[in-house]
Amino acid sequence: MPTISKENYLKAVYSRVNEVGSGATTSALAEKLDISNAAISEMAKKLSEDGLITYAKYKGMELTGEGKKIALRVIRRHRLWELFLMKVLDLSWSEVHDEAENLEHSTSDYLIDKIDHYLGYPKFDPHGYPIPQKNGSIPKTPDLIELKNTITGIKYKVSRVNDANNEMMIYLTKIGMSLSKEIEVIEKLAFDNSVIIKVDSEKHSLSEMVASNIFVERIN
Repeated sequence: MPTISKENYLKAVYSRVNEVGSGATTSALAEKLDISNAAISEMAKKLSEDGLITYAKYKGMELTGEGKKIALRVIRRHRLWELFLMKVLDLSWSEVHDEAENLEHSTSDYLIDKIDHYLGYPKFDPHGYPIPQKNGSIPKTPDLIELKNTITGIKYKVSRVNDANNEMMIYLTKIGMSLSKEIEVIEKLAFDNSVIIKVDSEKHSLSEMVASNIFVERIN
């Protein structure tokens, strides 16, 4: 069975290639996992020897069929745990990520299937990411727009938030933002690319970094 560190690497490769839509290069993975390029390269060599990734220096990594299967299994556990912690234990969407990071590695397939059944076979986690199904299929997601690319005067629904930065998630919780929340884009400031939005009749300014991690659907 893969170790926890290998599972995290495979999950990170999957995320870069299939969800971020960019290459799983050594530098990109080093930044995401907060470790050195040398450590990434060393693990890439081991994963390649195990038949879990294909790796070409300076070109990045791709998952093999077996590597993708393991990555999806870990992601499925993580996202179901997030939803369970939020729905059943009433944790906020800013609290569930770190807890799920720990639980995803130690949960049996039997227990995760029970959680899936208890929750009614959900398709999306609390942050809007699709939950891989037991057979490995991925629920279809709508076309989403980065908040930084929206149009002023238009109302949108929050459909996904990158939850990797806990400090950002705490701030979004504080201003009342949540999944499916209706927001209105009031103004976009060209000098720093920040976005001013209205949430529950209150105006808030979001930096370009924050606005690039929030994805929405137009509702009017």
